Amino acid sequence: MGQAFASAVAISRALTGEGKGGKDPKDHPLSKNIREEIRKNIVEFDRHFLAGDPRQTESKKFGGPGARRRKQKSYR
Repeated sequence: MGQAFASAVAISRALTGEGKGGKDPKDHPLSKNIREEIRKNIVEFDRHFLAGDPRQTESKKFGGPGARRRKQKSYR
């Protein structure tokens, strides 16, 4: 699912000409008004295709095999 979402984000950014800088691309094959219409339709469908997702994986800590899992203590 992650790779499918990443490819959908890449395709939608390529169609609209969105980049990291936010500047208007000079050599895009589509005109600006067509790109704005495509952008409006994509945002209406799902805004995360252009806005991105800020969630990241939590780093592993000591005391266990993962980020949150720990060894169980037994007192008996």
